[in-house]
This record gives sequence, C-alpha cells and structure tokens, in this order.
Amino acid sequence: MTWIHPLSPEVEESVEVLGAKAHGLVVLRRLGLPVPPGFVISTEVCRAFLRAGRLPSGFGAQLAAAVADLEAVTHRRLGGAERPLVLSVRSGASVSMPGMMSTVLNLGLTTGATTALADETGDLRFALDSRLRFLTGFASEVLGVGPATLAGIDRAAARQSTSTSTSSRLTEAIHDVERLIAEHGGDTVSEDAARQLDSAVTAVFSSWNTPRAKAYRELHGIPHDLGTAVTVQLMVFGNRDQHSGTGVAFSRDPSTGEHVPFGEVLFGRQGDDVVSGTSLTGPLSELADREPAMWTRLLSALTRLEEHYRDACYVEFTFEAGELWVLQVRPGRFVGRAAVRVAVDLADSGKIGRDEALLRVSPHHLAQLRTPRIAATGPGAVFTRGLGASPGVAVGRVATTADSAVRLAARGPVVLIRPETSPLDMHGLAAASGVVTARGGPASHAAVVARSLGKPAVVGAAGLTVDPVGGTVRAGGRTLPEGTLVALDGTSGEVVVGEPRVTTSSADPQLHRLLAWADDITADEPTGRTEPERLTAAQAVLRRTGRAATG
Repeated sequence: MTWIHPLSPEVEESVEVLGAKAHGLVVLRRLGLPVPPGFVISTEVCRAFLRAGRLPSGFGAQLAAAVADLEAVTHRRLGGAERPLVLSVRSGASVSMPGMMSTVLNLGLTTGATTALADETGDLRFALDSRLRFLTGFASEVLGVGPATLAGIDRAAARQSTSTSTSSRLTEAIHDVERLIAEHGGDTVSEDAARQLDSAVTAVFSSWNTPRAKAYRELHGIPHDLGTAVTVQLMVFGNRDQHSGTGVAFSRDPSTGEHVPFGEVLFGRQGDDVVSGTSLTGPLSELADREPAMWTRLLSALTRLEEHYRDACYVEFTFEAGELWVLQVRPGRFVGRAAVRVAVDLADSGKIGRDEALLRVSPHHLAQLRTPRIAATGPGAVFTRGLGASPGVAVGRVATTADSAVRLAARGPVVLIRPETSPLDMHGLAAASGVVTARGGPASHAAVVARSLGKPAVVGAAGLTVDPVGGTVRAGGRTLPEGTLVALDGTSGEVVVGEPRVTTSSADPQLHRLLAWADDITADEPTGRTEPERLTAAQAVLRRTGRAATG
C-alpha cells in the first residue's frame, strides 16, 4: 500500500485520496505555478489511524523515505546543524473545512536548527521568531496547551526591528513557552525533528474528531468517515524580511462577484496571522504599492487559475525575500448575489455555457440575493463600525462567548461579539444569527465561517473592546452588557443598538438575465412563480434532458 504521494504534476490520485488541499497543489504544479516542494499523506492513513488508534504498519518507513526525498530536492536536512529543513504540516480533507483541524508550522526548528537558521540568514530575530511560532503552535495543536494559557506570551518583540533587545525578548518568550509546556503536563517538545513530525501527523489525524470539526461537518452535511490527508511541505517564511509577507486573495469580490481581485495582505508575518484574525491586515491592493513584482505575479496566477477552473478562485500565498509561493487554491464557492454575478459573467465571457451557469446557482442563493440593509440611522445610533465581511442584517442579543451564545440562543436570536473567533468558537457561530469581531479582516476565521454558513458578519471593528469575563462590550464610550439587543449590517459594517428599520436592495441585472435564461429553458411564463421556483424548474429540465452533464 502506498500511503504517501509526492506533490508532483504526475500524481493521478483523486481528491478523495489526496484531500482538496494537496489536490489543488498538484493542479498548481501542472499549471507551472510556484509551489513549495513536499508530499501528502493520504486520507487512507487517517482512516486506518482512527480505526486502530495507531499508524499503519509500514507507514514509518514510507514517511522516512518521503522526508529523505524532500531533503534531496531542497539540499537541506530535517533538524540539521547546517541548512536545516523546516516544514509546514497542514490538514486537508476532500471537502474544505477551513480552520477546523490542526496545523503545525515551522516544524523542525530544534534548538540547534534555530541556531543554524540564524547563521544561514544572518538574522537572529527571524530565527527566534520562527522558533517561538513553532513552540506555541506545537504546544497548542500537539500537546493540548490551551490558548488562554499561551495568551500571555509576549509576541510584541517579533514585530520590532532587529536588535539585541528584540532577540532577548524573543528568547525570554521562548523560555516562557517551554515553562508553560512543562507546567501543563510535564511534556517537552522533542529535540528530534523526526519525532516532532511523527507527533504533528498524529495530531492532525486526531483533530478530525474534535468537537469543532464534528460540529462543522454536521452543519454542512459532510460524512464523518472521510478522514483528512496531511500535506507536508518546505516551509516558506513570510516573516523573513521587509520583502516578505503573506496573504489571501480572491480573483473576484466574494461579496458582490465583481471581477476585481479582493483579499488581504500582511507584511513581515506568517499565514496564520492572517487567517486567525489576530492581526491587523491591509487590503490586497497594498501589495501593488509595496511589492509591484509580487502583485503582477499574483494577478497572473489568479488569471491562469480562473481559466483552469472556469470559476472564481481563492488562493493563499506567501512571498519570501521577493519570491512568490502559492500555498492553497480552491474555487471561490460564492453565495447569494456574488454567485449569480460570477455565473452570468462567466457565461458572457464564454468560459461556461448558459446551461452550466443555471446549474451553478442554487435556489438558496436566490433567497439570499435581495440583501437586507440597515436603513439610515440617527446621530449616535451606531455603536461601532468595522468591515462588512458577509452581507445581510442580523438582530439579536449580545453574547460574548461561544458558550453564552448557545445558552442565549435557546431564548431567541443572538449576535456573537468576540475579539476574534477561532475553531473553538464553532458551536457559538452555529448558534448565532450573526458575528462581530474587534480584529481580523475579510479572510479571517470569523469572516470565512460566516460566509460558509450564510450569516452576516462584521470584522475588524477597531474601536470595540470585548470583556468575556465581565460579559460586556465597549465602544465609543458606551458599555453594553450581554443580552442587549443589537443589529449588524454585514455590508456596511455598522453595528447599532436596538432593532433598526431594515430595507431590502432591489434585484440586479444579472439576476434578471439568469432568470430569463431559465424561462427560455422551461418555455414558461414567469407569472405567479417565485424566482427560486423558476430556477428550480429550469434545473429540473436540464437534468431530465441530460443537458446537465454537458452544459
């Protein structure tokens, strides 16, 4: 049995074996786009591990061989005292489950490898920052040290310029993490990089059955027996220098479907800083201003990917010392107004036919299309304002923790207000009617999950302070206790106290054109039928006549 496959253009295994993430990386390689070298451990290994509670016989030898091959390709050695190989270890089921399973970055940075990385790059601050990131991630994802325990670690030094004092503060923070790990349960992080990798792989497999992952699968109707693959790649460092960074990009605006690149970028940092929502990101357009060569290469990649998938696309990327790397790709999976616009625009451009455009839009998308908006409010009505990340209006009682959201939702609609969300908040996000966060951007965990659930969201409300212990939220000199009725507008980013008047936007031209195509298929007059009924009828004809397979 072959348990491990290289991330190679020649790999033919299906998405069910490789997982969506690795399958997308293989596509990127075939298109000639820059992907860090690596390999994928198949979903079959995960299923075997979950059945038996241990990795299958023969897997260890295959893993060692895959690492040796990667060492040969990169001319580096895992845990080496010179040119150390540093790895990223990411989950990836056949169906995307953003943020629901474990990821371990910067793996292999033992004490000796960290010194070697500092010697190689001439940048002690960078090496120590990467070591600190590894230890905190490993402690959380592998050793089970809770986020609250790690929250007190001083990471501010990582964002300062290179200096002796900065390196000293990073060294102190590293010692603090090591102390917290010891206090947590007596475990230590192995100085054997191969053992680190073994532990990380089993942690990713185990994360398939965490409560948050199960809750997400139940919400989205994903089978519980699929298992996840594990993608292992050469680590690329967005925190390397001033010409490094990380970001996420959509080839089109996920809220409107407009054909303009949309996303976030963060300079001098790593990818988890973007998707966690803990850092203040900038709009993707800042990349054009600061790193025009990276911007040009990214636009070229997005164009090629749209041509391949014949759909809007989402990518995660890192650039290290002026070199672009694409780390993930998937079709955009837009909803509501954006889904309609993309389908019609792609049909107009000839990338797909009208029949396929009709089949790509679900009746559920049409139900979301006439986006509710908060009507104009009087002076002082706005409690706080952030970035609209998922359109619509939600009205409900304030909840400041996921647990309180579940409890309060038993008595009526709830708006979950958090500093930022994480996968541990999944049950609260499922229970809430909408979500507001003080930090994060349009690609943060809260924004991504809210869009996937079709719930309104406002993120990055910079003037907002959340006190989960006291059960209050503060902004603009006002304090609101849990249970206060608020409303949020996921388009404008406004959060208001009370229940405001809500208006509904009119349908756009793309919807009228799509429904006209639907009526042409059914040869019916639209009189008396709702918009979802018109679309459903056309889709039924396409499937019955076999045009669904060829459209």
